Amino acid sequence: MVFPVDPAVLLPFLAAVVLMEITPGPNMSWLALVSLSQGRRAGLAAVVGITLGLSIWMIAAAFGLTKVILHWPALYHSIRWAGVGFLLYLAWDAWRSNQGAAQDVPPVARQRQLFRRGLIGNLLNPKAALLYVVLLPGFMRAGYGSPLSQALLLGSLHVLVSVALHSIIVLSASRAGGSFLTRHQGPVTRALMSLSLVAIAIWTAWQTRL
Repeated sequence: MVFPVDPAVLLPFLAAVVLMEITPGPNMSWLALVSLSQGRRAGLAAVVGITLGLSIWMIAAAFGLTKVILHWPALYHSIRWAGVGFLLYLAWDAWRSNQGAAQDVPPVARQRQLFRRGLIGNLLNPKAALLYVVLLPGFMRAGYGSPLSQALLLGSLHVLVSVALHSIIVLSASRAGGSFLTRHQGPVTRALMSLSLVAIAIWTAWQTRL
């Protein structure tokens, strides 16, 4: 039985994926902020949403659907600016919570909200789509599985690596933020969260330009 992908490409592929994932980006920054401000369970709920969003883009890329974005720059930029706008909305929502009682929201409801935000944020990130379009073909070889099976296997490996690294970020940030949160809950902390999200939105707009 022929292995679906060339075994010789697995280590280089994993190395490339790890290098990409440890490069600071919107997901990493947002997860750190969520985990610092709301704790481990909130951060892990966000990880699940991010992972689902990445998985949808990966499957779409494996079936060749995301190539449409390369042929329609207007579509790319529509998704791009929608993603930036969503981050700015999150910043505004964090700022408005200064006037409310965010702590009164039940933990389960807050985790569902973070799951949805992680999912929507990644579905509105066209770089996630282009990542698979650009990355996967360079590690696919003739004589092994079909292009679809190779793309799905390699893409799944990327998703697993992202889950592992995102979870490490959440666990590290939540530990670091535990003692801080017990002393510094209040408007200043939430205002810093809001300003950080604005910075992430600006950074995303710059990094996703073509």
